[in-house]
Amino acid sequence: MNQVNQHISQLREDFMKGELSEIHLKKTPDLQFEQWMSDAIEAKVNEVAACNLATVNSNHKPSSRIVYLREFGNNEFYFYTNYDSRKAAEIADNPFVCLTFFWPELERQIRIEGIVVKKAETEKSDAYFNARPQDSKIGAWSSPQSRVLKNREELQGFIEQNKKKFEDQEIPRPEFWGGYIIKATYYEFWQGRKNRLHDRIRFSLENENWKIERLAP
Repeated sequence: MNQVNQHISQLREDFMKGELSEIHLKKTPDLQFEQWMSDAIEAKVNEVAACNLATVNSNHKPSSRIVYLREFGNNEFYFYTNYDSRKAAEIADNPFVCLTFFWPELERQIRIEGIVVKKAETEKSDAYFNARPQDSKIGAWSSPQSRVLKNREELQGFIEQNKKKFEDQEIPRPEFWGGYIIKATYYEFWQGRKNRLHDRIRFSLENENWKIERLAP
């Protein structure tokens, strides 16, 4: 065993910061998510909006990446991306996706399964794009996301071209860039506990009602 493997095999940490009981659980998962998100913001969790988005392509092969949650409510979750990206192509093939939030500062994890029901409304995508910094807007126009580049210089060339193109004017949102809406049908709330005997409670949607169950750790 090499030194790195030896080191990680010996890593141990007991989770002692909280518990998740049915007594204090919100009645619906969207309210529980809102409560935990509020707790994470108050605790100043690093990159609180970052989550892992998992997709599966038409060949049943999964892939995942980190995206940023930008809005949520009524069991809908918004994120923004390039509509020509790999994730967008996989969503077009298979709209079933999974989001995972991990907040180690609170020893909490949330898994959300659902379906991408549609692209975000034009007004919402425009509003979010317009709120981005100028360089981020240029970046959205300049990156042919997920495509092969010859080198970094090629990307830099696209950036310089767009800086000149949009010099001294408002930068509009590209038609190939915008939001997606995930409609959640399953949540699992995980709270770390001592001796790996974690609390796991899931909400699963059955006949338009949320069924609440505790899972073994």
